[in-house]
Amino acid sequence: MIPELLCPVGGPRQLKAAVRFGADAVYMGVREYGLRAFAGNFTYEEMARAISLCHAAGVKAYVTLNIFPHERDLPGLLEAARRVRDMGADAAIVSDIGALDMLAQEAPGLELHLSTQANTINSRAALVAHRLGAKRIILAREASLQDIAAMRARLPADCELETFVHGAVCMSYSGRCVLSDYLTGRGANRGACAQPCRWQYAVVERKRPGEYFPVEADERGTYIFSSGDLRMLEHIPDLVNAGVDSLKIEGRMKNEYYVASVTQCYRRALDLYAAAPERFQPDAPEVKALSAALDRVSHRRHDTGFFYGAPCPSGGADGFYQTAEFAAYVLEYEPATASALVEVRNAMLIGDRLGVLTPGGGFDFELTRLERPDTGEQLDAARVGKSVVRINMPAAVEPGDMLWGVVRNHLR
Repeated sequence: MIPELLCPVGGPRQLKAAVRFGADAVYMGVREYGLRAFAGNFTYEEMARAISLCHAAGVKAYVTLNIFPHERDLPGLLEAARRVRDMGADAAIVSDIGALDMLAQEAPGLELHLSTQANTINSRAALVAHRLGAKRIILAREASLQDIAAMRARLPADCELETFVHGAVCMSYSGRCVLSDYLTGRGANRGACAQPCRWQYAVVERKRPGEYFPVEADERGTYIFSSGDLRMLEHIPDLVNAGVDSLKIEGRMKNEYYVASVTQCYRRALDLYAAAPERFQPDAPEVKALSAALDRVSHRRHDTGFFYGAPCPSGGADGFYQTAEFAAYVLEYEPATASALVEVRNAMLIGDRLGVLTPGGGFDFELTRLERPDTGEQLDAARVGKSVVRINMPAAVEPGDMLWGVVRNHLR
């Protein structure tokens, strides 16, 4: 069986991208309880519309209610669960074992998934959660493929297993971190992580104040924080063989270009595997093309996390990589003038070669027209700032398609 592809949604544009570019299911949060305080998230009214949009497209909608609740949070959490149940949410994701028990008893009819924050890495823990009402266990990122296969063999068939396969990885054990709270007052386990593990650090010797020694790495590695990013696209056969039911992409804080690009790559990879499992190899041309497409999206150094044992200490301290950047978001296409109205997201210059990201594939073209839509003023360049411009567009596009272009930091 081919696993579900589960994609992150932090707001309406990300939702549209996930649905259009191939998600089987999405996960998204309401503002009070979703463990991503700085994602766009949804009001209850917006959530109801989002769930309806998903169901109209045949996509499942999971709602994150995965804060670590203090005693004062329990009544509100229960009310939130009942509200999203009545909206038709396909499941709620919870992180606390007490919350799981409470919702199973007091919000009947709502499917429950136990969050990765619960650190589940063995079958006995999974079985306890399943008995309390969890239909699905979202495994800790520290679980290896060997662990997962052993758990699958020991769990009942109706206890589903989900695992993250792509995106950022927390330096703490499955996200149980107090560093952000200690340094900034922003609690990671209440959705407000400042990601201090990705700051740059230096060492100061007490008797030499003002003398800073940077924390650097040699070929053996000296990284103390800042993990790399997870990427398992090339290893889908191993995930399937281990018995994973759902492949999850991290990124509710990410923009719509990230969601569309990564969703499309994993959708196509899963479809390739489904069509010919024996031909799915990391060095197959189709898989290499998908790997190259993933490289266009901003990321830290990719690795396979704990799936094949302890990860190597390559880390992500050397910053972000990307071979392209989000150039513009399509608002409208005008076939009579072969042009499109787009929202600028990064610099574009006349003469640039731009790629178009569409659910059907895409194409590239040379930018020869760039003008203000209200005055018709011709421009040589458009810079970041979400301004709206009209550009030439040699083939039909739809609202929600996206453009990508060269990385040009000096024109931001």
